[in-house]
Amino acid sequence: MRQIKMIRFYIGRIMKNLAVFIRWGVFSTFVGLFVGAFSTLFAFCLRQVTTFRTQNPWIILLLPLAGVVIVFLYGVFRYKNDKGTNLVLSSIHAEAEVPFRMAPLIFISTIITHLFGGSAGREGAALQLGGSIGQHLGKLFRFDEKDQRIVVMCGMSAAFSAIFGTPIAASIFSMEVVSVGVMYYAALVPCVFSSLVASKFATHMGIGPNVFKIRHMPMFQVVPSLKIIGLALCCAALSVVFCMALHSLGDFYRKRLKNPYIRIVVSSLVIILLTILLQTDDYMGAGVPVIQRAIRGQVDPLAFVWKIVFTALTLEAGFKGGEIVPSFFVGATFGCLFGQLLGISPSLCAAVGMMSVFCGVTNCPITSMLIAFELFGYHGVPFFLLGISVSYLMSGYYGLYHDQTIVYSKYKTEYINRKARE
Repeated sequence: MRQIKMIRFYIGRIMKNLAVFIRWGVFSTFVGLFVGAFSTLFAFCLRQVTTFRTQNPWIILLLPLAGVVIVFLYGVFRYKNDKGTNLVLSSIHAEAEVPFRMAPLIFISTIITHLFGGSAGREGAALQLGGSIGQHLGKLFRFDEKDQRIVVMCGMSAAFSAIFGTPIAASIFSMEVVSVGVMYYAALVPCVFSSLVASKFATHMGIGPNVFKIRHMPMFQVVPSLKIIGLALCCAALSVVFCMALHSLGDFYRKRLKNPYIRIVVSSLVIILLTILLQTDDYMGAGVPVIQRAIRGQVDPLAFVWKIVFTALTLEAGFKGGEIVPSFFVGATFGCLFGQLLGISPSLCAAVGMMSVFCGVTNCPITSMLIAFELFGYHGVPFFLLGISVSYLMSGYYGLYHDQTIVYSKYKTEYINRKARE
């Protein structure tokens, strides 16, 4: 009799787990398709406006007007205090909700930013798009509060995967970025399913990933390893500078230029002036062509400095986009320069620098490693592991997202539960 009860108990548990799996499997597939389609449209529009801007560089002269339009749109939608990606992270912590109007708003404003030459990425916008749509779908299907947090992560993974083309890293990033030191493994199946479905959809529609080839790979020996460690230390410091530049300029703008219209027009005029003085369009948009040149070993020595300046001027003034690809730009260009100066493969150093700075600004070492594998293959694994781990340790508790929680210390097995520094 006891054995029969035990059998029934285990069968009941299996059936319950199976029901949960089917529920999340079906729903996350739907999210992957829905968010993937929306994100694919977003990526296609970004590609079109980038092509138009490249062919018509004069359009940057209209950047102040574009800024005014963005501020006006956010005022019309009554969404003046925009927290960007931080709002999505807050929703997972159950501290806020992501309004559905955020999706079309970030879509349109990011397209405008890229069309008129603002220096911004796309993945930050993708996280906001996915999180906004995901939470709305969770409410629509009457998920409870805890499951809605999973749905938000599910949407983030789908959007990141569709736009950036790294489904493995996208599956983990949305779980890792929220709370450093702790991951919500309950979201693993939904995030994996939605990420893979969205990636497949985007690829089928012609939105493929950016894949890079490292030109020269040194042997994994003591001297190259020490140089990579030196690069990682510099990238950790650079990631702190990147975060501080963005947040400090934002604080300055909010104190000195409180009117959002004046703020965005002034910043636009500075961007136009710098672009004319530098006589290059390298710092418009995300800057993927510059990253590609850095991986090939070609770089302007001050490119990483100017990208930080342009990105801070763009995003902190009120233009919309993301910080992730700009962090790739900064890391790749600095890494290439470092390799040229220290006599080690500039191509490898650009790749390692790219991932090290990304890790430093997001505090996501596992995601950084997975992105490295998906973008560059597995030939440089030891160097990537060195660079990412050192940068993670030495970048301290700084981060792009002040609503990111550092749950466990980077230095001890100690529970600290604090927000990332700005």
